Amino acid sequence: MSADTLPTITHQACGSERRYDLDWLRVIAFGFLIFYHIGMFYVTWDWHVKSPHAGPWLEPVMALINPWRLPLLFLISGIALRFALDKSRLRQFVPRRLLRLFVPIVFGMLVVCAPQAYFELYSKGETGSDFWAFYGQYLDFDMEFSILTPTWNHLWYVVYILAYTLVVVALLPLLKALDGVAEALFGWLGCGVLGWRLLLVPTLPFLGYEWLLAPHFPSTHAFYNDWANHAELLSIVLIGWFAAKSPAFWSAVQRHLGAAIVVTLGLLLVLAVARLNWGAVRADEGLTTLMTVVRTVFMWAAIVAMLGLAQRYLNRSSGVLRFLTEAVFPYYILHQTLIVAVGFWVGGLLLPVGLEAGIITVATVVGCVVLTEAIKRVPVLRPLFGLAWRAEAIRPAPQVVVAS
Repeated sequence: MSADTLPTITHQACGSERRYDLDWLRVIAFGFLIFYHIGMFYVTWDWHVKSPHAGPWLEPVMALINPWRLPLLFLISGIALRFALDKSRLRQFVPRRLLRLFVPIVFGMLVVCAPQAYFELYSKGETGSDFWAFYGQYLDFDMEFSILTPTWNHLWYVVYILAYTLVVVALLPLLKALDGVAEALFGWLGCGVLGWRLLLVPTLPFLGYEWLLAPHFPSTHAFYNDWANHAELLSIVLIGWFAAKSPAFWSAVQRHLGAAIVVTLGLLLVLAVARLNWGAVRADEGLTTLMTVVRTVFMWAAIVAMLGLAQRYLNRSSGVLRFLTEAVFPYYILHQTLIVAVGFWVGGLLLPVGLEAGIITVATVVGCVVLTEAIKRVPVLRPLFGLAWRAEAIRPAPQVVVAS
């Protein structure tokens, strides 16, 4: 997540220009995440607070975003991690990364996520209206609430990225020794007719996780005992690690971009129909298994399609991109607290759903922008939100900032 830079990837598939496409994908992925969390206010799935208009009407759309939104972020994180480690000495990189990620985690748990827990527990009748009285209980680790406090809530992503970074550092000699094997594998994947190797073979480990781990280790994002998530997300990080400097991978993505788009759109239609008939699908074991395969292939095909489209059409800079590149991490830290707080307040007004959603969306976006601009101007606040102590000048040297 931190603002590390990626040196130029100089090979035929990518050219020698700065990889703005990865910058754009990072920004787009976090934009989807923010609006996805606004959507969580309106679906029946478990979340911190709920709109009086909550129901299943938005769930089919949310379900089509779900398969690829987090894997895409972790893939980009793996790419960024490879370049950050390759251009840094370990004794400099590790403490710098710990500072950039660990400090926002601790600050987020103590300050940013506390209002989320308060509004959730207040809506459940587990705490009174005095926030400061609640805050003392929030910090005491006594487990008197139905949720564990203090909590990291949406910041689980940063916790997992920090852990996976340490895993990669520990395995660094082995991973570098496997570079040649990975390049040969990417070359083989890229040679399949109509892209079947590239679009199907990488899904096999993920299908194994779905069938062997997921039934026994349901997703918790609590880190401990979250083995199905760890297997999937660490695998995605490692794919990004090996793909980062692989000419064969980026060439394969461009060569089979058309196939990836066709497969993504086709499976998107299949999943949409399945979601609209979800009761019947879940009642049939065979259909459930088939949908697991479809969902997994859709996840990977969508990522390949987005990587290829971004590389082809978004590999260009702009003032908006430079602005968002620095701001996206503070936006990520702040957005869910704003959604929960504003949603709790506006939900009690019993407004029409369109007006309610509009207020939450505008308040979240404006709140992120205003608060981040204030944070950027106060040096002591910047590290608390994953920023360097001082604003880093944009140099003309070819580099890219992505999630890590």
